[in-house]
Amino acid sequence: MSAATEETAFEALRGQLQDAATEFADGPDALQGILLGIVDDVDRAVREPLEIFPVCHHSPASAVAMARRLREKQPKVVYLELCEDMAPLLPELRNCRLPVAVQAFASEVKGFPAEWAPLSVVAPITEASAEYQAIAYALDTPGVELVLVDRSSDHVFQWQAGGTELTGPDAPPADEEAALHGDAVGVEIGDLRPRFAELEEHLLHHGRVRHWSEWWHQYVELPLGDSDHDTYRQVMLLIGSLFRRLAPGDAARVRVDEDRERYMWTRMREHLAATGTDPEDCLYVCGAFHASSRVEEFGVHGSDGFEISPPSESTWQHGLIPSSHSAIEAQFGLAAGSVSIAATQWAKNLKRTRVQPYRLVGQAGTKKTAKPRKTAAAAVPVAPEAPSDKLSGFLQSPPALDRLDEAELLGWSVEIVRSARRNGYLASTADAIAVFETSILLAGMRDRARPTPYDFQDAAVTCIEKDTVPGRRDVRRLVEILMGGDRVGQVGYDALPPLARDVHDRLAPLNLKLQQRGVQRALLDIAAQQELRQCSDVLWMLRHLMPPGAARPIMGERELGKQSVQESWDLALGTHQRALIELGYEGVSIEQVLEQRLRRAAYAPDATTAQVLEAVEAALLHLRGSRLADELGTRALEVLATERSVDGAPEVLRRVRRLLAYYRISRPELPSWIESFAKTGYAHYCTLLPTAFTDEDATVRQVAAMLGFLFSMESLALSLGCDRTQLDLAFAQSHPQEPSRVALLWAAQVHLGQLSRTGLRERCDALLADPLVVPAYPRYLSGFLHALEPVPQLADFVVEAVSNAFARLPDPVLLPWLPKLITTLRSEGAELAPLLIREAGRVFPGRLAALDAWVPPWLAAPETPAAAPAATGGGAAGRAVLLAAHPETCDSLAELLGCEGAWETEAPSGAILVGRHPETAGALEALLARV
Repeated sequence: MSAATEETAFEALRGQLQDAATEFADGPDALQGILLGIVDDVDRAVREPLEIFPVCHHSPASAVAMARRLREKQPKVVYLELCEDMAPLLPELRNCRLPVAVQAFASEVKGFPAEWAPLSVVAPITEASAEYQAIAYALDTPGVELVLVDRSSDHVFQWQAGGTELTGPDAPPADEEAALHGDAVGVEIGDLRPRFAELEEHLLHHGRVRHWSEWWHQYVELPLGDSDHDTYRQVMLLIGSLFRRLAPGDAARVRVDEDRERYMWTRMREHLAATGTDPEDCLYVCGAFHASSRVEEFGVHGSDGFEISPPSESTWQHGLIPSSHSAIEAQFGLAAGSVSIAATQWAKNLKRTRVQPYRLVGQAGTKKTAKPRKTAAAAVPVAPEAPSDKLSGFLQSPPALDRLDEAELLGWSVEIVRSARRNGYLASTADAIAVFETSILLAGMRDRARPTPYDFQDAAVTCIEKDTVPGRRDVRRLVEILMGGDRVGQVGYDALPPLARDVHDRLAPLNLKLQQRGVQRALLDIAAQQELRQCSDVLWMLRHLMPPGAARPIMGERELGKQSVQESWDLALGTHQRALIELGYEGVSIEQVLEQRLRRAAYAPDATTAQVLEAVEAALLHLRGSRLADELGTRALEVLATERSVDGAPEVLRRVRRLLAYYRISRPELPSWIESFAKTGYAHYCTLLPTAFTDEDATVRQVAAMLGFLFSMESLALSLGCDRTQLDLAFAQSHPQEPSRVALLWAAQVHLGQLSRTGLRERCDALLADPLVVPAYPRYLSGFLHALEPVPQLADFVVEAVSNAFARLPDPVLLPWLPKLITTLRSEGAELAPLLIREAGRVFPGRLAALDAWVPPWLAAPETPAAAPAATGGGAAGRAVLLAAHPETCDSLAELLGCEGAWETEAPSGAILVGRHPETAGALEALLARV
C-alpha cells in the first residue's frame, strides 16, 4: 500500500466532520479538535503495522469478530491485555467449567499499607468473550504463541490506591454468587463505559434506556453483531476515542491508563526484538479505550523511554476461582442480568453468522466433537488489504430495523408466566398476553421495532409483579433466569491447588460429589468405620477455617475431652469453592493453614487473653499435639500480664475452667504454663478487684467472673505459692456503691466466711423494709444472680430472696417493680437463670394442691435435737466411752489428718482435756465442715 493511500483513507470523513463542526458550533474551532482528533485516532490505529484488535469486555459482538478474524488472519503471536504473571494459569482453563476467574492473591503484604491485606486481583473469563477466543486459539493451535503484556498484579496496586467498590443503580443485589470474587480488584479488559457522568446521562436519555448495559446492547451489540471486520474495528476505535476525548475521567485514573499503554507497548516491542517476529504476523487484543492511545510509546516504532518499576516484596499466589454472571456484574458495575443476556446474544450471533468459535480441547461444560478439528492450523492467512473508510457508510446509513420475532416474544411471555406461578404469583394467560403487548408498546416508544430483553423485562415487571413479591425472587430476577440464568463456573480437580486436592482426597470415604454446588448430607458412623475419623477431623478443621455454610455440623460435637461416635454434616464445598481455593494460597495442608492462623491470631498486636486462650483450645481440639498449645498458652500468660482491664474476664474464666478440667483428666500433671497462668491470674485479678468494684466501665458480669476466677483457682494458686493475704486486702479495699455490686460483695464475703448467712438474710430483710430502697431491690437481686458464678452454693438463698420479695411487698409496689425485675434477670443473668430455676424446682412443691400447706424451709422452726442419754461419769466421761465404743470414726479422722498411734487400754484421760479445752473441738469441726 502506498503512503498516499494511507493519508487519504479518511479524508472524506474529515471533511464532513469539519463541515458539521462549522455548521453546529458557529466556527470550525469549537468541535474541530474533538471530531477531527477522533478520526486521527482511528486512522493512526488502523495504519499501525501491528494489527490492533479493539474489544469490549464480555461483548458477544467482540467475541464473534475475534473468532472470525483469527480464522482469517491466523496470527503467529497473540498479544493479550491481561496481567503478565497470570500466563501460567491459562492452560488450566480446559479443566474448568466457565465462567471462572484467574486470580492473583497475596496474603503477606510487603511494600503496601498493611490495611490493604490481603491483596487480590481477578480477571473473569466467559465463553462469550473475545479474550477466551484468543486464548483458546493460541493454546490449541500449533506454532502460535500467547503473550500477556499488561502490568503485573503487583503493579496493579503499585499504581492504584486499592480497588473501589462499585455501587449505583446498575449494581446487582449482593447475594452469594455476586460475592464469588470477594473484595478483589477486577482487571478491566476492554472497559468501555463513559467516565463523564453528564455524557452517560445524555446517552441514556436520548437513547431512551435506563442504564448503560441496555444502551450498549441496543446501539453497539446489535449493529456490530454481524458486521465485517473493518467496520467492526473502525467503529470500536471510534467509540474508544470518543469516550477518551469527551470523558477523560479522573486525572489519576487517566495517568494509570496511559502507564498501562506504555507498559504494554514496551513489552510488545521487547518481545518483537527478542524473537524477530514480523509485526504483520501478530495480533494485539486490547480494550477499545487503549487502542486509541495517544502516548509516545504507541506502535512498534514508538519511544522506548518508559521504565518499568520492579515488583514489591509481596508474595503472590495464583490460581483459578469459580465465577458467575452476577459476580462479573458486581465486579464491573454492569446491570443485573446483562451478562446472561450477552450469553444468549452470543448464541444467536453464532447461529446467524455461522462463525465457528474456538473452544479449548477438553473444555468442561462443552459438547465433545467426534474428531478434533485441525482446519485452523491448515487455513491460509488472508493477505492484508489497504485500510478503507468504513465509518462514513456506517455513520450515514440508517439503523437496520429487525422485524418482530413474534414466536420468540410469545415464548418469553408464556415462560415468564409459568415461572411466576411457580414462585407464588397469581399470574394467568391474560398476564402473558399483557406482557406480550406491553413489550411491543415499550419497544415502539423507544424507537425500536423489535423488543429487546430489557423491554420484555420492564413489561413483565409492570404486568405481573403488582404490589408485593410473594416469594424469594422478584419478576426481574425471574426474567434474568429465563434469559439464561446466573451461570456459575467450576474449577476442575486438576486445576485446584494442592491443599484443595488434599481435602477432596481425604474426604473421599464419604462417597459424595463434593465438587457439585448445593448442600449435601454426610453421615459418619465413626464407631463402625474407623476410617471416617480422619474425615471428621478434616470437617471440624474446615468448619473452623471456612465460611459458616461450607461445613455445618447437624449432629455431633467436638469438645475438650469428648469426641462423637456418630456425626451428621451439611456440606457445601462446591458452593464455597473459592474459599477452599484461597486456603491453598496459605499453605499445602489445612493443618499448616490452621496453625498459621492460630499463631497470627495469638500474636496480633490487639490480641486479648480470651482470644489467645481460644487459640489454645482450637489447637488442642484440631491439631492434637501439645507443642503449639503450650506455646500459645505461654503467649496467653504474657498477654494477661499486660492487660489493665477486665473486659474479657468472663471469657477467660470460662476457657480456663475448661482447659484446667481437660488437663486434669488427660495428663498426669498440669502443664507449666497453666500453673503459671493460675498464679499470675490470681495476683492480677486481686490487684484489679478494688478498682473493678467501683469502675463504671466494668459490668457486674465481669466483676463476677473475676471473683469466679479467684475462688476457683484459689487452691491451685495457694499451692503454687500465692498468699491468701492478697485476696483479703483486695476485699478490704473494695467499697462499691452500686446495688448489684454491693450484693456481689456480700455474696463473696459469705463465701470467705466474713459474713454469715444469717447476717446476709438480715441485710436483705432490711432492704425490703426500707421504702426508699425497694425500687432498687431488683438490682440487688441481679448482683445475687451473678454471684452464682463464683458462689454457686448461694442458689437457695437467691430463691429465698426472690420469694421473700413476692411475699412481703404489696401489690402497688410489686406490680410496677415486677417488669424491671424480669428484664433485669433476662438481660444480665440469662445464662445463670437455669441454675436458679433448678433450685426453685427443688425447693417449691411439685403439686399445686400442696402449695397451701407448704412452709418455706427458711421460715420453718428449727427442730430441737433429741437429748442424748446421759452417760455415766458426766459429759466428758460419756464422750470418752463413746470414743472407746466406736473407734472407727476416730480412726478415719486420724488417717485423714495423717496421725499414727494405737488405742490406750487404760482410762481415757484425754477426755478430760476435751472438757477443759472445747476450742480445739470447735476448730476441728469448722475444719471438717470446709473439707
